[in-house]
Amino acid sequence: MASDDEDLDCPLCMEEFDIADCKFRPCPCGYQICRFCWHHIKTNLNGRCPACRRAYTDQIVEFVPVSAEEILRSKKEKKEKERQQRDMRDPNRRQLSGMRVVQKNLVYVLGLGSKHASLENEFFKKYGKINKLVVSKRSVPSAQQSSSQVSVGIYVTYARKEDAAKAIAGLNGAVCDGKVIRASYGTTKYCTYYLRNMPCPNPNCMYLHEPGDDVDSYSKENPAIGCVQANIILMRGLI
Repeated sequence: MASDDEDLDCPLCMEEFDIADCKFRPCPCGYQICRFCWHHIKTNLNGRCPACRRAYTDQIVEFVPVSAEEILRSKKEKKEKERQQRDMRDPNRRQLSGMRVVQKNLVYVLGLGSKHASLENEFFKKYGKINKLVVSKRSVPSAQQSSSQVSVGIYVTYARKEDAAKAIAGLNGAVCDGKVIRASYGTTKYCTYYLRNMPCPNPNCMYLHEPGDDVDSYSKENPAIGCVQANIILMRGLI
């Protein structure tokens, strides 16, 4: 038997016992169920204990009346427990808002021109099925020119992690149009709806909706996390 301090659930309906259910003993065999299930069995089913098959009668029921003080204390304890559970959950979610997670099916590529940024381009297609491709451009000062050069970052989301790994191995260090290609895993962040413990309304949302592995997670304030599969290049264009 569990102690009185433990939370008990009815083995039939799996609802948590309230304070009155905890003091309700419907059968001498000790098999304890909630009052609702006991009444349902007596009224609508065979009227027998699911454990020992003894017929339920009012005479064999043991019930200790619950005082008003006990009910009030039980309600306060339940509210305090719910508050503690919220406090344990919510700070964790808030902390995740500052985390970035290596996404093993996302490849970040530098060194290719925007003309190569196509789902049908063999640069990427030959490694596997692509779910999404995004191009990010940012101006980078040039020492040789008075104007700024445009640096193109290409984010390729593969359907399978294995294909992303093959793409990194095949692209990183290759030369195209006289430029060396750099490829690494990309990073992503947590969906704002997930952080608020709400269902995400976007079925195509590319952000995380479940906890990432600790080994692949790092704080955006401290991006130096060492070597994780490959050198991580932050997705400044997306996050």
